[in-house]
Amino acid sequence: MRCFWDERQRGHAPAAEFYNGALHPAAEHGGRVDAILAAIGPTEVPRDHGMAPLLAVHSSEYLQFLETAHGDWRAAGREGDAFPYTFPVVRRRPLDLARIDARLGQHSFDTATPIGERTWDASYWGAQAALSALDAVLGGERSAFAFTRPPGHHAGRDYLGGYSYLNNAAIAAEAALAAGVRQVAILDVDYHHGNGTQDIFYERRDVAFASIHADPTMDYPYFWGHADDGGEASLNLPLPRGTTWAEYEPALVEAIEWLSGFSPELLIVSYGADTFVDDPISHFALETRDYAPMARRIAALGLPNLVVMEGGYAVEALGANVAAFLSGF
Repeated sequence: MRCFWDERQRGHAPAAEFYNGALHPAAEHGGRVDAILAAIGPTEVPRDHGMAPLLAVHSSEYLQFLETAHGDWRAAGREGDAFPYTFPVVRRRPLDLARIDARLGQHSFDTATPIGERTWDASYWGAQAALSALDAVLGGERSAFAFTRPPGHHAGRDYLGGYSYLNNAAIAAEAALAAGVRQVAILDVDYHHGNGTQDIFYERRDVAFASIHADPTMDYPYFWGHADDGGEASLNLPLPRGTTWAEYEPALVEAIEWLSGFSPELLIVSYGADTFVDDPISHFALETRDYAPMARRIAALGLPNLVVMEGGYAVEALGANVAAFLSGF
């Protein structure tokens, strides 16, 4: 399988995230990069597709904010990463938000996703990795892997959160449609619901979205991903903490069968290895040996498929988990 990665994606280096009333070491750190690259072997440098595919998904206002936020943070006399602290209860679009603090709150939904000096650069090249892997699949490859880092599936059209800044799966899906694919399916198998992806395509039928994830009454992102939270073409299958492969597999079969009903021509998989039993921030109980059968189930759908990387924070096992999943294709 061809794999795409750009070293500029290392530039995103958050020192900490804020939750439970305190700063904690960032879970989405550079150690994930080394673990995955050591396991997957050679990678290809992505081609620069420019801003147009990003603008097809994200608002121009948001992209400009993301590119300039850290510079504005430093210009305001702040040190380190830029963190939001004030959020509108009802999201609005004020005519003028002069302070960087206000703009951070306007475009964020949590305090765990800071913007660093090179966050924009890393996110931009992560999106280019997804687009280049898409090129490979549209060019005839059966499967391709985009090592997208930072992750993307929590990012909406004009907001960040969940360690996500640009929605790589959505960017690839929109680019595929622009290239002539008539129907795209997105299968999200990260531990957490892909709320940003669902939001972006909520009123669409040309992109069908199915997500298998932790019960949002107990786990992040809480406000999205309930079983009755569906758009024009979205399916949410929340599962309880402690879910093993024996309980997970029937949900996967259901999601695949539901997606096949849309007669998709391309499958995009948002893969998160945070379903692993020892993941430090998640609570499913899948084992490394389960990821190849998971991928074989997905591959049996018989579609060209693009795999984009989302979460997974048990660094010692992360490389093996990613390699096992890719082996199933």
